[in-house]
Amino acid sequence: MPIRSTFNRWLLLSPALAVIGLLFVGGLLLAIVQSLGYFAVTGEQALTGRHYLALANDVEVRASLWLTLKLTTTATLISALLGLAVALGLREAARRSRAVNLLLQIPLAVPHLAMAGALITVIAPSGLLARAAFALGFIQQPADFPALINDRYGAGIVLAYVLKEVPFIALMTLALLARLGDDYEQAARVLGASAWQRFRFVTLPLIAPAVVSSSLMVFAFIFGAFEVPYILGRPFPAMLSVIAQQRYLDVNLAARPGAIALAVLSTLLTATLAWAYLRLTRTLLGLDRPFIL
Repeated sequence: MPIRSTFNRWLLLSPALAVIGLLFVGGLLLAIVQSLGYFAVTGEQALTGRHYLALANDVEVRASLWLTLKLTTTATLISALLGLAVALGLREAARRSRAVNLLLQIPLAVPHLAMAGALITVIAPSGLLARAAFALGFIQQPADFPALINDRYGAGIVLAYVLKEVPFIALMTLALLARLGDDYEQAARVLGASAWQRFRFVTLPLIAPAVVSSSLMVFAFIFGAFEVPYILGRPFPAMLSVIAQQRYLDVNLAARPGAIALAVLSTLLTATLAWAYLRLTRTLLGLDRPFIL
């Protein structure tokens, strides 16, 4: 009976799995083949790794890779920490009112492109904050406002993703907290655990799956995102997704296999880094060890 039930379950999932396999796996395999040199449009029909070797020697790609790793990791860690703090801070309020979850869902409905446009209006050298600081006498002119858009550190990019992803992680964590209740924490309190011990050895391991899974999704999304880095970032170095898109749209079709190779490399890097991040967080949070109060 269990075997038949499992078979029926997979049978029901087969249409969706077929679509995913065709669009994602099929597209990925096609991209890998084209990145290896089989690109009939330019007459390339022999498999080769020269496009990947060219990326390894490309100064722009190396600078872009470092920038992408730095901004993605920074935005993910800040979002995870703030999302966890928001969820814990609003835990009791969320139990009493559904309005808390509703307020957290509002930023999720705002497209990333709209968030980037809003930040330009607010924190650009000619934005609202710069004009307010000038009116209050904090700066001599609006142009003296710190550069947070198209800056060398990518502060605007990080801020845009933090504003978007903190509510997402907080909602995921709040949903798990609501399902778990506070029985485990109350039991730890009765056994004499301090507030820190209850958080470190009870609450954090229980909500870690929600925080880790949501931050993994955030990391993978930011690593491959295009619109926010394109609008708020600098032309050089730009994030990998921006370079891949620009090279793919180059009028010279001979540059397209290299752009596809860069996109494939980004996908493999995202998967590898996501796996490493998952292993690291599980080790740091002690999810592979038994709980000890």
